Amino acid sequence: MENVKVNGINLAYERRGKGLPLVLIHGYPLDHTTWNEIAPLLEKDFDLILPDLRGMGESDAVESVYTMADIASDIAGLLDHLKIKSAFIAGHSMGGYVSLAFARAYPERVHGLAMISSQMLADAPDRKEGRYKSAAEVAEKGVGVVADALTPKLTADARVQSFVHALMKKQRAAGVIGSLKAMAQRPDSSDILAKFNFPVLIVHGDADALIPVERGREMKTALPSAHYVELPGLGHMTMMENPKAVAEALSFFVKA
Repeated sequence: MENVKVNGINLAYERRGKGLPLVLIHGYPLDHTTWNEIAPLLEKDFDLILPDLRGMGESDAVESVYTMADIASDIAGLLDHLKIKSAFIAGHSMGGYVSLAFARAYPERVHGLAMISSQMLADAPDRKEGRYKSAAEVAEKGVGVVADALTPKLTADARVQSFVHALMKKQRAAGVIGSLKAMAQRPDSSDILAKFNFPVLIVHGDADALIPVERGREMKTALPSAHYVELPGLGHMTMMENPKAVAEALSFFVKA
């Protein structure tokens, strides 16, 4: 892992492969290691940039409130550091929210956008309330409460469950709380999706118990030109459950 100072925090990242620049943005409350199995399948075609988002993995956690736009600004700063003017941006789950925030703020820097097990909609009021309740529980009881509750929703694959549960328990409370609040406050992105003039890829497992496959289908309806890949039998952690299938989907960018 390498580190760069961005927006006053140390941002950790890994870089591997060669070819077209592709930023892989992990979900909540995880880190870049969720891409470990798919990265070897992509590095022959892509210059992979795999950051740990602020508060996660080896990147600094901050106590102040921040937004998806702030996290997107971290990614822009990382690309500046690497002297990359534009890149393909792929986000998993919360990483998709960050990707949308990046595309909203820096459309000229996006070669293409991939939304993996994610959605364009903002939280409904009850979901937003649930995130704040979870944040309060983490502050009181620690990150284990999130790891225990979230693991069965992420995947039915026992091997992947073991990995993500251990990974979530490693995260710091400040990062988990900050991410929960940032997700709760994210804007609806339905207004910008139809305006994108770069290639868009949507990948969703039809057995996703956290973000239902209907959310992926809604994005395809909002942007008919998007390349849509629905993966039968896969849950929320598609790139870990079937790395080959997701790598094949991302190869769309090579031809785009």
